[in-house]
Amino acid sequence: MFLLLSRDPEERVLQKSTPRFGLAIHQNDHQARRRFVEWAQNEIAVVPDFHKRILFSDEAYFWLNGYVNKQNCRIWSEANPQVYVETPLHPEKLTVWCALWAGGIIGPYFFKNDEGHNVTVNGDRYRAMITNFFIPELNNHDVQELWFQQDGATCHTARATIDLLKDTFGDRLISRFGPVNWPPRSCDLTPLDYFLWGYVKSLVYADKPQTLDHLEGNIHRVIADIRPQML
Repeated sequence: MFLLLSRDPEERVLQKSTPRFGLAIHQNDHQARRRFVEWAQNEIAVVPDFHKRILFSDEAYFWLNGYVNKQNCRIWSEANPQVYVETPLHPEKLTVWCALWAGGIIGPYFFKNDEGHNVTVNGDRYRAMITNFFIPELNNHDVQELWFQQDGATCHTARATIDLLKDTFGDRLISRFGPVNWPPRSCDLTPLDYFLWGYVKSLVYADKPQTLDHLEGNIHRVIADIRPQML
């Protein structure tokens, strides 16, 4: 089985047609996914609304040219489908982070440098977001009742990042190298990849934004309009 992952076009500036490449899913992946689902089922058996207490988190790119509508597309296939997608050599984009749970959405957070320019996420920027944005936002919620999930991206899993998150969530952390392991290549288990990004991207380009500021405003508006009933 192959899981087809999107590839950042900035890493492939030599050609306009940027391949998305297949990543083989190994038997250990299935075992890790099964262990996670069984753990979740056991928690739900004790606390029936347990799944509503998980803050799922993720980042996504929003491209000004609208290419982002396909950025979070995953294709499952028995053979590498060798899909190609055309992208500009130097696209303008926003890197957006959100956390989603049954009670609402924390975010969006836009990764920018000190000069206000849009940047991609790395470990230092991710920890700065947690410290300066995410943790203060949690003051509006009962943190003792919430778990936090993140995927296994390198910027998420540095020891300093895991320690920072454990300071807030203790053992209620679902992450690679965390108290509860998040299984690799499991985008179908998180509601951001499964729902949020696709939903937001289906709406933010309706008025054909011509600037990143316009696109950013649309993202704020669409996410603010999402009600807990939908979540």
